[in-house]
Amino acid sequence: MRLVWATDIHLNFLSDAEVLAFCQLLERQRPDAIALTGDLAEAPSLSRYLLAIAAEVHAPIYFVLGNHDFYRGELHGVRAQMAELTRTDSRLSWMPARGAVPFGGSLLIGQDGWGDGRLGDPEGSRVELNDWRLIRDLAGLERAVRLAKLRALGDEEAARLRPRLWDALAHHRDVIVLTHVPPFREACWHEGQVSNDQWLPWFTCAAIGQVLAEAADAHPACRLTVLCGHTHGAGTVQIRENLVVHTGAAEYGTPVVAGVLER
Repeated sequence: MRLVWATDIHLNFLSDAEVLAFCQLLERQRPDAIALTGDLAEAPSLSRYLLAIAAEVHAPIYFVLGNHDFYRGELHGVRAQMAELTRTDSRLSWMPARGAVPFGGSLLIGQDGWGDGRLGDPEGSRVELNDWRLIRDLAGLERAVRLAKLRALGDEEAARLRPRLWDALAHHRDVIVLTHVPPFREACWHEGQVSNDQWLPWFTCAAIGQVLAEAADAHPACRLTVLCGHTHGAGTVQIRENLVVHTGAAEYGTPVVAGVLER
């Protein structure tokens, strides 16, 4: 079975004709399922673009959300909208609401993830993200308050992933995890190199990384494959003998297929 994966497709940067062309690109890969690892659009247009993909691609679509998917919106509202979409449209599955999905001999799970300000130099970083203006939950916060909020969001995502991941590994030897933010320093690729300490705090989710590493160590006979994005840089890193992370490439205005997994 073929899992066709794309990430950071930012469909709101495209014309309707370009969106259709991207859907046709996905369809040409002969997918048995589509995996999308976040930054699909922005909050006001997210459902519309997901439905547009579902109308053109004849395969179930499994997705997680990225930071851009909350732009011009707020966390609770976007999550509620995606949970409702998953409940009412069988073609579309937001993975935190959908739970585990069998795929070939594997099990597919997913959690969104956040840059949680734990790696690199969060206190000294001079990076300013649009997230902190365009996501209502983060807008206007003082620096220390914002860092605490980001760490809490990372912890929340990790806490939701942990029981689902351990349950999956108790019943399956091969688990694929979809997430948006690279969960390890070594997976935070940009232009062929690992990001520096200025960017690492906002481009890694260390809390999810800890959950993944602990699960891999506790289940040495199982294989964990992680698909993520966020950095727009491509790379693959072997974190453990049984844990590999693929970070997908992306470019604004030119969405591509990041990879195809066969199971």
